Amino acid sequence: MRLASYVHKGRPTFGVVVGDGVFNLESRTGCGSLRELLARGDLPDFGKLGKQPDGFLGRVELLPPIPDPPHFYCIGVNYADHLAEVQKAGITRVAAAYPPVFMRYPESYVAHDQRLVMPGVSERFDYEAELAVVIGKGGRHIDPATALEHVAGYTIFNDGSIRDWQFHTQQVGPGKNFFATGALGPWIVTPDEIGDANSLKIELRLNGRTLQSGNTRDLIFGIPQLISYISEFMPLVPGDLIATGTPAGVGFSRKPPIFMKAGDICEIEIQGIGTLRNVVAAEPKREHWAAQ
Repeated sequence: MRLASYVHKGRPTFGVVVGDGVFNLESRTGCGSLRELLARGDLPDFGKLGKQPDGFLGRVELLPPIPDPPHFYCIGVNYADHLAEVQKAGITRVAAAYPPVFMRYPESYVAHDQRLVMPGVSERFDYEAELAVVIGKGGRHIDPATALEHVAGYTIFNDGSIRDWQFHTQQVGPGKNFFATGALGPWIVTPDEIGDANSLKIELRLNGRTLQSGNTRDLIFGIPQLISYISEFMPLVPGDLIATGTPAGVGFSRKPPIFMKAGDICEIEIQGIGTLRNVVAAEPKREHWAAQ
């Protein structure tokens, strides 16, 4: 099934997508969010949704599937071909003995069909196509052999990166957390519809040109390993996200480099999930503003 968060009649809610129809789950479950439903741990019987959807795709505004994750763990350099291109580009990286982990914040990403914002301080706005894991059952010290039992589903992540800021220091966090530079969506697909998540084709297209083409079978650290490793230092909880890394083909490693610019259309397609699509927009006139 496809689980989505969205805005309907001016308010955020969530539901299940069937074809082009959206069946609201807030009214059917009494939960206030998809994250709350995952925490409850018992998805309703979707065979009893009825025939008439409560809304339709195209008439609702999709939100990131988990708009407010408790934690968003991202894994760096987790494909061998990406490691090779990074090294060739002159960035000092070696094959890691453990997964390189950094964090992203909810303000740094948008939903399907929302605008990616190219910041005014940089012209090095890069793309990264990634499979993201959504945790449904929490736990600590999780055994890799049972790690997939903790997965609620999978979605698509564009780990939009401001490369010059990313390499200001050895800490990549600033370049990975500019406001509205990443994207998550369009929905979560449950494991029963995905099949083997360790063998999914990933493709990124910029203005129709394929720039990344990979497969999750080439992950250096597989999904069970990532779940187990993260759970050793922090208890995983329902609604946590894990972005698994990107394959080769990123913009900064190309000659000449390819960076996103205002007006570009970036699409990421992952087998069994669908397509995450975003248009790039220039940051509005830079001025100080107070957070609400």
